[in-house]
Amino acid sequence: MSQDRFLENQYDADQIQVLEGLEAVRKRPGMYIGSTTTKGLHHLVYEVVDNSIDEALGGYCDTIKVILHKDNSVSISDNGRGIPVDEHPTMKKPALEVVMTVLHAGGKFGGNGGYKVSGGLHGVGVSVVNALSKWCEVKVYRNGNIYHQKYNRGVPLKEVEIIGQAERTGNVTTFLPDDEIFETNEFKWETLSKRLRELAYLNRGVKIILKDERAEEVKEDVYKYDGGIKEYVQHLNENKNAIHNPIYIQKEEEDAAVEVAIQYNESYQQNIFSFANNINTHEGGTHLSGFKSALTRSLNDYVRKNNLNKSSENFTGEDIREGITAIISVKLVEPQFEGQTKTKLGNSEMRGIVDSIVFEQLSIFFEENPKIAKLIADKAIQSARARRAAKKARELTRRKNALFSTALPGKLSDCSSRIPEECEVYIVEGDSAGGSAKQGRDRRFQAILPLRGKILNVEKARLGKILNNNEIRAMITALGTGIGDEFDISKARYGKIIIMTDADVDGSHIRTLLLTFFYRYMPQLIEEGYVYIARPPLYKVQKSRKEYYVYNDRELNKLLENIGKDRISLQRYKGLGEMNPTQLWETTMDPDSRVMMRVQIEDAVQADQVFSVLMGDKVAPRREFIQSHANEVKNLDI
Repeated sequence: MSQDRFLENQYDADQIQVLEGLEAVRKRPGMYIGSTTTKGLHHLVYEVVDNSIDEALGGYCDTIKVILHKDNSVSISDNGRGIPVDEHPTMKKPALEVVMTVLHAGGKFGGNGGYKVSGGLHGVGVSVVNALSKWCEVKVYRNGNIYHQKYNRGVPLKEVEIIGQAERTGNVTTFLPDDEIFETNEFKWETLSKRLRELAYLNRGVKIILKDERAEEVKEDVYKYDGGIKEYVQHLNENKNAIHNPIYIQKEEEDAAVEVAIQYNESYQQNIFSFANNINTHEGGTHLSGFKSALTRSLNDYVRKNNLNKSSENFTGEDIREGITAIISVKLVEPQFEGQTKTKLGNSEMRGIVDSIVFEQLSIFFEENPKIAKLIADKAIQSARARRAAKKARELTRRKNALFSTALPGKLSDCSSRIPEECEVYIVEGDSAGGSAKQGRDRRFQAILPLRGKILNVEKARLGKILNNNEIRAMITALGTGIGDEFDISKARYGKIIIMTDADVDGSHIRTLLLTFFYRYMPQLIEEGYVYIARPPLYKVQKSRKEYYVYNDRELNKLLENIGKDRISLQRYKGLGEMNPTQLWETTMDPDSRVMMRVQIEDAVQADQVFSVLMGDKVAPRREFIQSHANEVKNLDI
């Protein structure tokens, strides 16, 4: 992004605008960082890193380093300009102290210099990190000096002082999260690595280093991608068969910059990830709408002009997006985030800006690269045929259902309640488990849908083929939501969809097949918290007249330490069918005593990669994945 357009060269104390103090932060931390769980803990690091990214956006910083120390403190350093240290005109304190101790103080508010475009969901600032830390210290390298100040739970311990001479510029912020605030103060390497890698992809050429000093062997990763989001789409497609090199679009207009990278692969899924000011806009927004509109229009125009489609019918957006992997990254002056999780871009002007840029650039690309244009057009033609076949399959399903007295599948043992919020359906494998579940359930609110064998692997099939699979069709009908463009979550017949499979290899495979189906074709059910995994016990231990159910080997060993190993009766459940209805109810289905896991998507990018590896065509990545995670697998029956 051009320096003169988005960032003023001048950066000093008068550009630090103050909005309010820190009083409420420690009292209600969740209001400022989302939660005090591990998610909120990591948000502290992102808040400081985002400040460094802001410097990078203007061309003042190209290296950021994050170090995890043995005492669970963390340091974030950069080679930017350094926080101003001169006296603030209204607060009459050094600007550094104002930035660190006053909420919403920073160069990101108002248009009087400092930052015009700011990375991240800014608004709380580094002062919140300071307030929620047991201690925090900042070193600023600026004006040839090293300035230092230390804080205890947000309160300065002494004045800003010069502690040495500096030949460079930048900041080093070190803090220890307050264990009175957070449920845990242990940072996870994988969580930080994922976000820092993403930031490196989104900010081409910026080097981000992550170092972990906590283990005996120090670990360090360096993320730097000169190809930016072009490399990002290649990374996302590394476990798929890409059909062309990435298409890259980049243009700046007024107070906005747009970057897009596109690469199609041989799969049937679409994966489009959108970002605004480096924030992953999970819920999409105006920039995503503009991109989709331009993509559909440009390809339809090209195909029509070059007579590539025998059918006179235009492609739909779904036809054109089959097999696409795309990244849309926009940077704008005043982003408006909306939606349930504030990750939907609402700026109306961005729809038109993205639409016009992408349409113009893609149209030029297709004309200049007819081979790639034809590959994409051929994929859309095949997708359109499959869509028409799927439509016929849906209509056939509806006609078949009309012949019966009820549209629900015959194998479904439904519950008597008709209030979706209180109803739940157990999807179980096999007739024997289904029989126990039917007898053991509470018929008022629990329904049972047994599956025969393993369902189709939807990662390798189009919707038409999927709809012809009896087990999947029974599931779709029972759930009531429809599928694809007909999906409507308000029509869900159950508030909980519970996958209940055996605790063996086959059971795990069936569970993965079901999760793949839900993730690819009914993701809203996962996003809205409808999908659960039942956790049946692995062992039954009997001693004297007491019975104990345990769920893994660790729990078994702990129990045996407590009750002793003499004269016990130990039963290892190979499958759900080995339990009688009463046992299944008590251990797995009774809401008062059962253990269930809710399925959540924390990171859509990572979820897509895992499903592609586990269920896709490429064998080598799957073998590597299994080998690298082998030590994490327990209680595996082979």
